[in-house]
Amino acid sequence: MGPGLIVAATGVGTADLVTSLVIGTQFGMTFVWAIVIGAILKYFMNEGVGRWYLATGHTILDGWHKLGKWATGYFGVYSIIWGFVYGAAAASTSGMAMHALFPIMPLWAWAIIHAIGGFLLVWSGRYLLFERVMTALIGIMFLTIIGTAILFLPSFGEFAGGFAPRVPEGSFMLMLGLIGGVGGTITMASYGYWLSEKGWIGSKWISTMRLDSKVAYTLTAIFTMAGLIIGAQFLAGSGVSIRDDQGLITLANMLGEEFGTPMRWMFLVAFWSAAYTSLLGVWNGVPYLFADFIKTIRKKKEEGIQYISEKEPAYRFYLAWLTFPPMILMFFGKPVELIILYGALGALFMPFLAISLLILLNSKSVIEEYRNKLIANLVLVGCLVLFAFLCINQLVNVFGG
Repeated sequence: MGPGLIVAATGVGTADLVTSLVIGTQFGMTFVWAIVIGAILKYFMNEGVGRWYLATGHTILDGWHKLGKWATGYFGVYSIIWGFVYGAAAASTSGMAMHALFPIMPLWAWAIIHAIGGFLLVWSGRYLLFERVMTALIGIMFLTIIGTAILFLPSFGEFAGGFAPRVPEGSFMLMLGLIGGVGGTITMASYGYWLSEKGWIGSKWISTMRLDSKVAYTLTAIFTMAGLIIGAQFLAGSGVSIRDDQGLITLANMLGEEFGTPMRWMFLVAFWSAAYTSLLGVWNGVPYLFADFIKTIRKKKEEGIQYISEKEPAYRFYLAWLTFPPMILMFFGKPVELIILYGALGALFMPFLAISLLILLNSKSVIEEYRNKLIANLVLVGCLVLFAFLCINQLVNVFGG
């Protein structure tokens, strides 16, 4: 195990925690089934990214390039805008949790410390050190958030009832958001590079990779269910609204009032580890995609196994791009136009990944033994429909509202 734990740690962030808390607060244990479906869908997409790399020796960027220059170009534009805004958001969220734990300096100062800490860890170019740090943080994150949820365990009947698919009135979009939001977006595309760093190269590793992915999305489902339980058993009927990262601090304070200061600290540590593992995973994973993009457009790719190094200038440029320019947004707020474009591009990424996997994994680039079977195709079509629907809804909200 290893790359899958990084996918899980990166994909499970504060947004997943907020979403599951909100749905648990409003609808109790109704949507346990939606978390299970979300984890299954994301498993198939993650497994598809890994299988493409191990079966062909080509990266996902090579695959997108085969689809046409539009696909490579789309990623190039997306990565620059996304990285600028995400860099500020991830550092600020990590800083917010640490500021709540240790209010000894301003939030922006904590945000900058977290951004630079991630920069230095990844700049060292030592994947195994990075993997160990991520494994330790995901251990802290799961122990603290699941430890909190254990205080509020529902009855067996109530929990089992959540496996029966039903959609109460007014919950449809929240339900789709929960399914679509379980565990990761752009960092799923980084999975092949983490496999390469681990030394898993060639089709003989496909069965290991599948087990790795299953562990990742089982942990992701458990983490999201823990948030649902806390929302359903502790927040329901309290009148408190947990709508954003600031709401997580409110929840920590409520837990502290109910169970004492150690409980407040435990939840804030869970919040911090969820935020900082997402930052570290992106700081390490997305620069691979950008470095691969630069190699691809400069036609510097060679035949055979593709390898992208953490020490390449393009990798380190994007790492710096994630870290330093976004600090401007921490001081001046986030420009509205940039947020609108970021929201639109973000909504477009998952259907783009789903359709590209559908095309690539049914193509002659993959030997027949490792092409998609019927179930994988049906699940990826389901992913495409789900993410396309969520994408249209997001674009309507962004440009219509």
